Amino acid sequence: MGKLQEFDLTFTNNKVVYGPGESISGTVRIKTGNSLQYKAIKVNCQGTCGISNKVNDSSWTVEEQYFNSTLSVADKGTLAAGEHSFPFQFLIPVAAPTSFEGPFGKIVYRVKVAIDTPRFSKDYKAQRPFYLLNLLNLNEVPDIEHLSYAVTTKKFSYLLVKTGTLMLKARSDLRGYIPGQVIKLATEIHNKSGKDTGCVLASLIQKVTYKTKRPVFDLRTIAEVEGAGVKAGKHAEWREQIIVPPLPQSALAGCSLIDIDYFIQVSLKSPEAIVTLPIFIGNIAVNLSPSRPIPTSPDRCGATVSPRTAAGVTPSAPPAEEEPEDGLCAGGAASEEIPTKSHSQQDPSGQPVTMSPSAFSHAPGAALPPSHRRPDASAPLFCVSTGATIPFFTEGDVTPIPTSCSLILPPEYSSWDYPHEPPPTYEESCSSANTSFNSRQ
Repeated sequence: MGKLQEFDLTFTNNKVVYGPGESISGTVRIKTGNSLQYKAIKVNCQGTCGISNKVNDSSWTVEEQYFNSTLSVADKGTLAAGEHSFPFQFLIPVAAPTSFEGPFGKIVYRVKVAIDTPRFSKDYKAQRPFYLLNLLNLNEVPDIEHLSYAVTTKKFSYLLVKTGTLMLKARSDLRGYIPGQVIKLATEIHNKSGKDTGCVLASLIQKVTYKTKRPVFDLRTIAEVEGAGVKAGKHAEWREQIIVPPLPQSALAGCSLIDIDYFIQVSLKSPEAIVTLPIFIGNIAVNLSPSRPIPTSPDRCGATVSPRTAAGVTPSAPPAEEEPEDGLCAGGAASEEIPTKSHSQQDPSGQPVTMSPSAFSHAPGAALPPSHRRPDASAPLFCVSTGATIPFFTEGDVTPIPTSCSLILPPEYSSWDYPHEPPPTYEESCSSANTSFNSRQ
């Protein structure tokens, strides 16, 4: 480092996660063994987004900037041998989006410091990243407390001869969740044909859109559950649960280059039938207060209430807690229960995957105001990445720690190639939901 023995910048209270509208402050520390002439010492704070058509490419094809502020903490002079410190402070704009890291783009924030020396002398530079969390309050999303419901009908044919029809229905208990919550999923299959169906599959899927000249769609299966098929002429129901793992929030308010969407896809392999349920992942849970209707739990028809509580949540479905809704057991026909064959959030013995303590740790200095604190204190506060190693922060450590949470990459985790085209049924299902939500941004 030449004449410098120490050159670094630190944030006040070692804070690394901030919110829009907050001020970020810290100190530049310099230690020199000899005197050092300089023209200026400048600190810069900036937030940018860059995207590319290539994986992990730092040469962005499209960029946008959210703010770029520079502060001169010292003008032309000489640093005497010894230790020196220079405080700085910046105000983060209210409209800045949440930090994000993906294979085709990033939203990054950093503070840089530079010592500008006279001509022919070496300049010195240092930088430190910080992370921004722009909370998504699910209560601000229209109709978020309602059930998400979809149905499709397919004609069964064998050797060009029609053998009957099949109806696939699916619904979730809510339209929005926070990490750590459980998605309760109910599926109903009416097999009015003379042929058995294939297996039924439910997947929690993340779709990230990078808006380059030729948009890139990155689709990832976050969790997957497989159930058995339905016999010919039978009516069957399937109830399952998916725990929402640490995930970036839906949308990215303030960013025009990256979109994040989530949906539950329920499909049959034979005949090919698919329904999609758009959902939102946020930071502040849906408040089912007395002023709001409590959604009916999408559980199996005719089941009795169980004394089990949500404290011992497992990915396998619990007994019903509510009376059945009209339509799930249409016509009062007796139905069978579809057994679950595999669950990506369970180990081979059928037990739920054990999470590491760091997977749901809190970020220092990023506590929610009392009115926004969630009832589920175990849920993670911040997640910036879609990859296998997601930065989390534990108390007393400002370095991002990759979690070992198995829920991020389940055994059935799907691979992807470029480009990835989104399923047409998803676009059709999400168009109305996205329009209503984006209109409020």
